[in-house]
Amino acid sequence: MANSNGGNINQWTGQPYSEKRKNLAVWQHRDEFLNAFRANQVLALVAQTGSGKSTQIPQFVLDDITSSDVCSKMMIACTQPQKVAVMSVSHRVAEEMGVTIGEEVGYKIKFEDCTSSRTVLKYIKDDMLLKEAMIDPLLQCYKVIIIDDIQERTLSTDLLLGYLSQLLTKRPDDLKLVFMTSTSLESEKFKSFFQQHYPSIHIMKLPERLHPVEIVYSTHEELERNNYLDAVIKTVVNIHRHEPHGDVLVLLSEEEEVEDVCQKISKEFSKLGDLVGPMKLVPLYSYLPATMQHKIHEETCSGRKIVVTTDIVESSLTIHGISYVVDSGFVKKKVFDPKLHIESLVMSPISKASADMRSEHAGRSTSDRRKGKCFRLYTEESYNNNLDLETCPEILRLNLANMILSLWKLDVDDFWSFGYVDFPDVDSLVCAFATLVNLGALDQECKLTNIGEIMSMFPLEPQMSKMLVVSPQFNCSEEILSISSMLSVPNCFVGYREEQKEVKAKFHNIHGDHLTLLNIYNAYKQNNEDLSWCNDNFINYWALKEADNIRQELASIMMTRLKLNKCSTDDNNSINIRKSILAGYFMNMAHLDTTGNYITLEGNKVVNFNPSSNDLDGHKPKWVIFNALDATNYNFIHTITTIHCDWLVDSEAPWSMYYELSKFSNSEAKSILERLRAYASYARMLKERKLADGKLGKHANISTFHRLLPYQNNRKRKQRI
Repeated sequence: MANSNGGNINQWTGQPYSEKRKNLAVWQHRDEFLNAFRANQVLALVAQTGSGKSTQIPQFVLDDITSSDVCSKMMIACTQPQKVAVMSVSHRVAEEMGVTIGEEVGYKIKFEDCTSSRTVLKYIKDDMLLKEAMIDPLLQCYKVIIIDDIQERTLSTDLLLGYLSQLLTKRPDDLKLVFMTSTSLESEKFKSFFQQHYPSIHIMKLPERLHPVEIVYSTHEELERNNYLDAVIKTVVNIHRHEPHGDVLVLLSEEEEVEDVCQKISKEFSKLGDLVGPMKLVPLYSYLPATMQHKIHEETCSGRKIVVTTDIVESSLTIHGISYVVDSGFVKKKVFDPKLHIESLVMSPISKASADMRSEHAGRSTSDRRKGKCFRLYTEESYNNNLDLETCPEILRLNLANMILSLWKLDVDDFWSFGYVDFPDVDSLVCAFATLVNLGALDQECKLTNIGEIMSMFPLEPQMSKMLVVSPQFNCSEEILSISSMLSVPNCFVGYREEQKEVKAKFHNIHGDHLTLLNIYNAYKQNNEDLSWCNDNFINYWALKEADNIRQELASIMMTRLKLNKCSTDDNNSINIRKSILAGYFMNMAHLDTTGNYITLEGNKVVNFNPSSNDLDGHKPKWVIFNALDATNYNFIHTITTIHCDWLVDSEAPWSMYYELSKFSNSEAKSILERLRAYASYARMLKERKLADGKLGKHANISTFHRLLPYQNNRKRKQRI
């Protein structure tokens, strides 16, 4: 389909391009971009957020390729670092092109593939393009690959930058790359990286469009992290009461807070009654369906639109009509500690780069071009002196086990010379290899095992993948599928904690949170996935719906592609389910010592149950495993399940290699496990010799047992026996 009339006609609709598109900053440089694209194999585009690069550049490329009669069977891929951006931008582009989403324009995210054989432009989450490369290392179905928002420095985007530099040497004639960023590429890291790995890259920079933004700082000292939500709600109410018309964007630290804040804002406005005008609250988080996410772009007939979300819109999305931004100043991120072998959720201040991107949303896309206003809930001194200049790249703070698994599947066998923008922490790399060896994904020579091959097929963290892979051995794959899907969405409860407490009792399981999540999912299905049932029980309907979709996708991978058995345990048998969970999360174990504190075996770290976790009937179990740790003053552990200590010393169990106790520092837990292991060894010796207990005499049995105990644990033998 040749594009005639000087490029003024949309070839997909036959109509002139809309004025809205023509007014975008990137449109003014369309010809310049296409000339650079045609002349270079690798092109980098620097254009500020809101310029239209994410929606327009892929369309420019598509129009150019189709008008040049290049093989139509080859697609264009445009990666995004955020799931919300993949869905929102693809829908916007399909609307502009006048085509149906899932046909010529499609998208692919974890657990959802909305494409067809007709798709020519695919928006795809960066980690899913890596998954595709594991199956097709040459990515032969793509003619052009566009990597958007490389400044976000997600782990998957960083890996793609390194991998694609190698791919270019294998496809020098039929593959083009476009990198896009909203910040400068002049930093030493990017300059050094591109000079070494993409020496022929052409960099095109669009001039910035500056719009006035008034910054309003908090007048008092930096707010307490635990109380900042009250300040957010108060600020939103004051904007709605006293500021001129204009929509509001509220940026919180994590997705779990979004619905809670929406309810509290609504409650405050209901108290004010006629003192405030009409408004429309629009929550935005990753597991909302596309139709719900699209509401952020809908114009309100009357009143003010208030969008409540997280950092997912910082650089990836532009919401039309935003005049006011409420910046909480905090973000919750995963941070891995290689010394403790634990990945924690850490609430921390945002960077200056993030603060600047957040403020740019104010007034940028309003029709009257009036000054925007950003309310920062921290002091100017904090901005100047306490915030880091840039956001820490994921490769420097995450557990790298999944990265190692991905690189193995991509046939990258030299991890040390791979093209990293930032070389990962050596301790984290070593720890990642150790984790995968303990999980059985790598052998002692750090080569990929059969189990590792299977684990890499799941779009999950290695621990959860291992839990799924071994579940047929424990005859509970159906239950583990449900638990895994529930773990893949944020907290499913909404509303005030007091309101939730009585309702949670309905689903409570004495063995902890994993089985409570299973009860919630089963109840949701038994009640025919009913929205009113979810509302009555303070359960987020969209979280459960997303969990159900995830379960279907995981079941398809498990049963169809991997041919793993589908099985279910007895209704009253939680032991097999808990052992299957332990097979994935055995490195996250804590023991209740005689001081009344829970101590991790790895690192002897004192931890506490998160208040939102199952209360375990008010008692304190001796041994627990957990999914995550919240790194605060209290070191809260999340998603807890009870276990039996004798499971940990089972020499036949999948986790037996990890519990070589000599590597752990001394603790009560280590002493108990050493005694249990000695007892187990003694019992096994008796069984092998076919000796009945007492046949050699009591003294002989006790002496034999104590010879098996470690020296430091041989004191006070009589009391122990």
